[in-house]
Amino acid sequence: MTDKIRQSDPWITQLEIDTVADMMQNGWNNYDYVETFERKFAQYHNRKHALMTPCCTHAIHLALLSIGVNSGDEVIVPECTWTATAAPITYIGATPVFADIDPENWCLSPESVESKITEKTKAIIPVDLYGNMPDTSALEDLSELYEIPIIEDAAEALGTLYRVGDRGGNFKKAGSFGTASVFSFHRTKTITTGEGGMLLMDDSNMYERASFFRDHGRHPTIPYFTVAATPKYMPSNLAASVGYAQFQRLPELIDRKREIFLAYKERLSDVPDLQFNQDDERVYNGVWATSVVFGKSLGLRKPRILESLKEMGLPSRPFFYPLSVLNAYNYYGTGSMEENPNAYDISDRGITLPGSYSLTNGEIDRITDGIRKIVRK
Repeated sequence: MTDKIRQSDPWITQLEIDTVADMMQNGWNNYDYVETFERKFAQYHNRKHALMTPCCTHAIHLALLSIGVNSGDEVIVPECTWTATAAPITYIGATPVFADIDPENWCLSPESVESKITEKTKAIIPVDLYGNMPDTSALEDLSELYEIPIIEDAAEALGTLYRVGDRGGNFKKAGSFGTASVFSFHRTKTITTGEGGMLLMDDSNMYERASFFRDHGRHPTIPYFTVAATPKYMPSNLAASVGYAQFQRLPELIDRKREIFLAYKERLSDVPDLQFNQDDERVYNGVWATSVVFGKSLGLRKPRILESLKEMGLPSRPFFYPLSVLNAYNYYGTGSMEENPNAYDISDRGITLPGSYSLTNGEIDRITDGIRKIVRK
């Protein structure tokens, strides 16, 4: 019965089909869709440059290479995020350093970041977790004070707006902060290319360097002459045609994601002590996925919640695990429950609800009724 409700699905229309058909007929010998998608995506985020990649993980790797992170350096990331934020750090031979999260926004804590900074720290990667936003002003102050660049991981925050300054301040789009920012077009994301990512930046020298690293380290003027053995992270024009078509529908897609999110919140408004994605006077959340943290008063932990929903035939996913608890990262010894208690605590009480564009009101009712039963047991 779990396959009746989809955890996530893209929303494909005739526009995507027609755009891909045009690429199939006319786009094999050029990068027109890649270049158009890059240009429009950069403009939307008020960035000067964009480079599409085969996935967001590659975009982070390119950013790290382009700002000069080397083997032996350290990069600070939140303890609680998906592995893609930290894995590229290890590709370079650098060390991921795990800092705690803020329990209110589930994002990187500036106070914890400052406590982790050393002479080896060469970058900070805050993550806009589940469309939430960290205290960007405090992080930017740290970046300026210690001269450490920020790479904003906005993979989950397409469409999120963050109010800068006081209550009367202007909104800025997620992905417009820091030296660079990255987005994901994974099949589960708000817009998809199947797999894909985007690196955004303003510095032209960084753009040239990232372009060099993206395509085999080719000489800029001598054809087929390789200067350095770099990765190849070139995207396909085919994937870009899907992404560009989806991007043209972005307001419609964000509206649907928010409709699902608000439906969950409204139906569960009678259940006390539930914390949803940040969505308030400070943040207008694009809501890639609706997540819920069950309050301590409810006495529920993630494994029990997930298993109970499964027994009712209802899909869900765990809130991201603390990275230092995973075999891939505990080798580094840069995080723990003692160092980062908020990350361990929030993760242990959180789940992610189905967010497929195809969700019906009846399916949302079933899911919320299931949660209500678990809480009231």
